[in-house]
Amino acid sequence: MKILALTDIHGSYKRAEEIIAKHPSDVVIIGGDLTTVGTVKEAEEALKKMQTLANRLLCVAGNMDLPAHDELFARLGISLNGRGVKIEGIGFFGVSAAPLSPLHTPYEISEAEIGKRSLSGFSQVKDCSVTIFVPHAPPYGTKVDILHSGIHVGSTAVRDFIEQEQPTVAVCGHIHEARGQDSLEGTKIVNCGPAFTGCYATIEIGDSILIENRQLGH
Repeated sequence: MKILALTDIHGSYKRAEEIIAKHPSDVVIIGGDLTTVGTVKEAEEALKKMQTLANRLLCVAGNMDLPAHDELFARLGISLNGRGVKIEGIGFFGVSAAPLSPLHTPYEISEAEIGKRSLSGFSQVKDCSVTIFVPHAPPYGTKVDILHSGIHVGSTAVRDFIEQEQPTVAVCGHIHEARGQDSLEGTKIVNCGPAFTGCYATIEIGDSILIENRQLGH
């Protein structure tokens, strides 16, 4: 299976469409921050265009999206927030938003709620041999949650979940400057980087799993 993962689009819909069109994939994952406090109508129009380019689209909301966007994603049948979806025997699940922070961005929730939603989605796909976890926020204390200042600002609940359940792959974003990969308890973790700058990740699942961070024009 070929998976294309984008996070932190922040309203750069044409750039996202360009990435999707360039990489025909079985599944396209949007890992949060589709908008920057965009309206539900704006998000719906963007997603419907992306759906015409993607074989299958799956989505969680980010901290700069709105809680109402999760309702839209559910209505469109693409939500992974606290939900599990099985495609060709591979289980996809995720959790929207980011942990509570001093920034008070539009969609922040407690670590307890992040853990609860993660377990809820996983419970629906845990019988799959390959599971793809899509939290918007990266796991705390890894290479993919570090600010330029060197401070780790990821989610402790996401880290606890990965250590406990060991999904095959975790796809995250949120911390733009921490684009890259890490591993934790056997789980391969990729921070896709901000799609508004042309960054994304490709995941190929076959006899082995190949994950690449990529950028348009590079």
